[in-house]
Amino acid sequence: MKEFFESSSYFGLVITLVTYAIGCFLKKKFRLAIFNPLLVSILLSIAFVAFFGIDIGKYNESTDILSYFLTPATVCLAVPLYEQFQKLRDNWLAVVGGILAGTLAHLTMIFVCALAFKIGHTEYVSLLPKSITTAIGIALSEQHGGIVGITVGGICVAGITGNTFCELILRVFRITEPVAKGVAIGTASHALGTSKAIEIGEVEGAMSGLSIAVCGLLTVVLASFFVRLI
Repeated sequence: MKEFFESSSYFGLVITLVTYAIGCFLKKKFRLAIFNPLLVSILLSIAFVAFFGIDIGKYNESTDILSYFLTPATVCLAVPLYEQFQKLRDNWLAVVGGILAGTLAHLTMIFVCALAFKIGHTEYVSLLPKSITTAIGIALSEQHGGIVGITVGGICVAGITGNTFCELILRVFRITEPVAKGVAIGTASHALGTSKAIEIGEVEGAMSGLSIAVCGLLTVVLASFFVRLI
């Protein structure tokens, strides 16, 4: 069976899409946050690969086409921003200030946790890009000598957590302003959080999409300073 799957150039792509579709079905049927489609897809894909003993390298090769769509998919988030451009002009200072504060907060948190738990330099550098989109995060991790697997794992955890719990967190802290919601979600949980922000509202989705780009750029610049701290 292992040879059968590995003989196909697209077996990993099919597995990924099927498991994601299962996640979407479970989320729609049970309406529980725990059935996040990405989380379900990750867990089922890991179980499938482990059960059949499939070589992870070949699995990755057969899903390369998905990686190709990462960048254009992120760029598409500019569409709702264009539609809400006037809102951005009216609140540009608050938006930029909020994204900068959020970026500094997450980088500082990683630094403090690295000190508290005595995390090594390589692991520390790998976790710095956890709150930015995968396309930028992988490049940043490689640039500073991080472990890409850890980086991608951190990005997935940040995104899934934001997508799953952002509405609850916003209610707990009584954040009701649409612009503030979008900036908070996008800065903390990149594209996965933005997909939830778009569901919440057009303004939230637009501001969250902008936050992905600005947070990514700020992280690239600020990471050069933070990598020297440990």
